[in-house]
Amino acid sequence: MVSPVITGYYRYTDIFFEWHQALPEADRGPLRATLAQDAFVHPDHPLRKEGVEGAELYLGTLQNFETRLLFSSAQVEYLRYWLHAMGLTKSLISLPYSDCLLTESSLRHVSPVTFTTKDELKGALKQIEKNNKRLKGADPMLKTRREIFERVRTLWAEKVGVWCALDFEAWDRDHTMLTEFGWSFVRWIDGQPVEEQGHLIVKEYRHYTNTFVLNNREHFSFGDSEIINRATFKTRIQNLIVDLQKDGPLFLVFHDNNQDIKYLKSPAVNVDLPNLSFLLPDVKPENGVFVLDTSDLFAALEGEGGHNRRSLERVCRHLQVPTSFLHNAGNDAHYTLLAIKEMAANGPLDMQREKRWPNRTGNTAYPTAPQTGAGVKVKFEPWEEDEDYSDTEGLGGPVIDKHKDQVDEAQVGTPA
Repeated sequence: MVSPVITGYYRYTDIFFEWHQALPEADRGPLRATLAQDAFVHPDHPLRKEGVEGAELYLGTLQNFETRLLFSSAQVEYLRYWLHAMGLTKSLISLPYSDCLLTESSLRHVSPVTFTTKDELKGALKQIEKNNKRLKGADPMLKTRREIFERVRTLWAEKVGVWCALDFEAWDRDHTMLTEFGWSFVRWIDGQPVEEQGHLIVKEYRHYTNTFVLNNREHFSFGDSEIINRATFKTRIQNLIVDLQKDGPLFLVFHDNNQDIKYLKSPAVNVDLPNLSFLLPDVKPENGVFVLDTSDLFAALEGEGGHNRRSLERVCRHLQVPTSFLHNAGNDAHYTLLAIKEMAANGPLDMQREKRWPNRTGNTAYPTAPQTGAGVKVKFEPWEEDEDYSDTEGLGGPVIDKHKDQVDEAQVGTPA
């Protein structure tokens, strides 16, 4: 009977430090030279994939939520055959010990990661080790958010389905009166992104002005607003959700989804969402409707394990996404989609965080102190947290709202 082929991943450290030691003396040198970090990142390395910028490895999350840099079993197999085919080994070298193989059941998540220089690779290994120490005893909510973040990155890279950000605005003295709806979505046709956005204003409530929240319904920045009656408002939203599900899975993107989902299910809209799921699949789905929340994703990125949620304005500020006329449903939907794109289209969570905010996690006040359990919460500077801080007061300051001076000074509101 032929034994089934088991595939999976090997820890980078096992391959780099241990594999050659189990081989005959004559085979050790060629393997070590092929795995040397400066050789591995070279464009002519045998594992370099066509169309991939840099040397590809994998970042895996173990069941205990620790992260490891990995080789795939396919890469290890290819190296064996390549070394023999090139005459560098007399025969096929043996595989690493089977106990070293991490199968699908050993991993929560795996995604590819690339390196263009030896320093990038060495830096990533050091950072992974630091983060694993800092995450000891981390809040379970943070661990869950981190896992979702990586799943979002993987699904985004697959260019699957439609990703649609939605936002409602309601009169702030009666939330049953929905005054606006905005959407912004992206789908892929032949691998190329196709985007659309829109903004609806309810005619019957057009002249209802807010008391505590900015009145920006007339300031849609990405097209023309449509003024329609309540019945048409309801039908248009229902039809939009149905149409978006025709191209496979639909990912509904919100910023703090609780209230907007209530609006979708309210009598004023009454969208039929029987299969709405708050759990992302770990494999590419063929259909279904899934909820994503940029406030949770940003919490994962900044290392927040509690119930504190950043406003949309603050998330965009930290991601360096300029905004204007927030509290317009169309604009808020547009910026929500930009925020998830900014996080999903960039690198793995920990590497992305360090690139955005270098050396701002752990025990920053005492860098030489033990980092075990110190956490990965980003320590932001005061000017990064203060939306009124002028960019002339500090180098590399926050993004300033270019339309802020156009907003009526008489309006009083809270940040979005």
